[in-house]
Amino acid sequence: MNLRNIAIIAHVDHGKTTLVDRLLQQAGSFRENQKVAERAMDSNDLERERGITILAKATSILWQDTRINIVDTPGHADFGGEVERILNMVDGALVLVDAAEGPLPQTKFVVSKALRMGLKPIVVINKVDRADARPIEVVNEVFDLFAALDATDEQLDFPILYGSAKQGWMAEKLEGPKDRGMKPLFELVLKHVGAPHVEPGPFRLLGTILEANPYLGRIITGRITSGSIKPNQSVKVLDHEGRQIEAGRVTKVLAFRGLERVPVDEAEAGDIVAIAGLPEATVAHTICDPEVATPIPAQPIDPPTLAMTFRVNDSPLAGTEGSKVTGRMIRDRLLRESEGNVALRVRESDDKDSMEVAGRGELQLGILIETMRREGFELSVSRPKVLLRRNAAGDLEEPIEEVVIDVDEIHSGVVVQKMSERKAEMIEMRPSGGGRVRLVFYAPTRGLIGYQGELLTDTRGTAIMNRLFHAYAPFKGDIAGRRNGVLISNEQGEAVAYAMWKLEDRGPMMIEPGWKVYRGMIVGEHTRDNDLEINVLKGKQLTNIRTTSKDEAVRLTPPIRMTLEKALAYIEDDELVEVTPKSIRLRKKLLDPNDRKRNERRKETEQV
Repeated sequence: MNLRNIAIIAHVDHGKTTLVDRLLQQAGSFRENQKVAERAMDSNDLERERGITILAKATSILWQDTRINIVDTPGHADFGGEVERILNMVDGALVLVDAAEGPLPQTKFVVSKALRMGLKPIVVINKVDRADARPIEVVNEVFDLFAALDATDEQLDFPILYGSAKQGWMAEKLEGPKDRGMKPLFELVLKHVGAPHVEPGPFRLLGTILEANPYLGRIITGRITSGSIKPNQSVKVLDHEGRQIEAGRVTKVLAFRGLERVPVDEAEAGDIVAIAGLPEATVAHTICDPEVATPIPAQPIDPPTLAMTFRVNDSPLAGTEGSKVTGRMIRDRLLRESEGNVALRVRESDDKDSMEVAGRGELQLGILIETMRREGFELSVSRPKVLLRRNAAGDLEEPIEEVVIDVDEIHSGVVVQKMSERKAEMIEMRPSGGGRVRLVFYAPTRGLIGYQGELLTDTRGTAIMNRLFHAYAPFKGDIAGRRNGVLISNEQGEAVAYAMWKLEDRGPMMIEPGWKVYRGMIVGEHTRDNDLEINVLKGKQLTNIRTTSKDEAVRLTPPIRMTLEKALAYIEDDELVEVTPKSIRLRKKLLDPNDRKRNERRKETEQV
């Protein structure tokens, strides 16, 4: 059977998952009357809610007599650990670009990896039906991007297709016929992407995607580099240095057929398959015949730039909303996550009662926390801290990101001002059409924590920010943090509307009447720069005098709504976010006010 392996590369929301849906439909993977969810490849609940692809997935399409394996890759740089490994499995790439937005940082991130690995891209200009589409300029921008990333002459001579995945058509010319559906894309893949390179010798496969299945145990997906594999065949597992991890038998070999994974009797070199039956094998391990001694080289992964501490929830409300609350459960879950997600680094922290989790960014760590709370976990997490390092000369360095902000011209001044306060350096400012400008900065990761929400407020929700790890650079000094103190509850119980109404002049609340609060829990933001302890449980004094003014209904200002991302960005170093399946609460690390005072005094003495 003829075979082609391709990856789809695109920025978040440029339409790659919709494109895969259309390819599956037009290749006959779905029946005419079959009910299929929109964005069939985004199977994870969080992916559907946020409209992004987090986990890489494979699917397979039979076009004429050729099987095309397609891997849908994450477009978000936080999930870059997935991207790097996936590109090892394929021989070609579709670079999908929005006809209005053009190539954005995540496009650049994944394309740079693909070009470095020698893949020859096909450029697909999607969403040409948009009112603000500018396809010709976008093609030129893609060419400039490839040239800036040191593409070879062969890579720069890329074929181009124009179309709309949503409407289900592609054409070689901008004004080309729309009645051929996705046929031009299928034909171009067969012509432009070569058959997989197969090496001689016994069976070898590099683990690329890991998942746990309740019936089959661990399943490793990867491309067979050489030889073939059958169920019940003896294999061994080597790490990247060639040490043997385990030896065993393959219980099942699964191949991709449409959206299904189907057991097969034998899989040949070049095909992308999933293998079950090896309890120790993981990503970047080589699964091979017992006689093989050298592993397949694995792509190095960019280092994590941000870390958070995950600890047991020890608040007075612990265990009331979740079912998984012990330190051992949290530890096992995080270690299991790090096995499959190579962009995460998990280690036990020095005080032994918590785990430090390092990753690529706030989004990646936020999604891990959100996934855990949906699984029934209760935990408390610290403020994200940036991972600094020392260079050869002993100087302190910090991670710098390239930040691209598209914003309406009238709001550009406030964006430039806020970014400069966060120690960002402006690299470029140019009009991007329709009264908007594109601002490009190099900014320290430290300064960007929590900026997304502030940016949307400053620009009335019109700005779009994209970030990408750029490099480590000399430490840029202190960056001003939160200017306001917080309001802290001094009692445990249920918040009373009357008490909250009386305290409104102290600052905006983060809770509602009837919510459970405890001593040391943050219930609002103080109007001044110091923390203030308040009592939100104090009810109205009952008297026998009844007047209209006294009995008037209490009208409260709506509280500040704290999402997980907002909470993580808001807290300071002496605070935690308490996360449960039902609630997100903010609290002080030390709940007892006397402990907090002692800690403050100790810090002051140390500074002296």
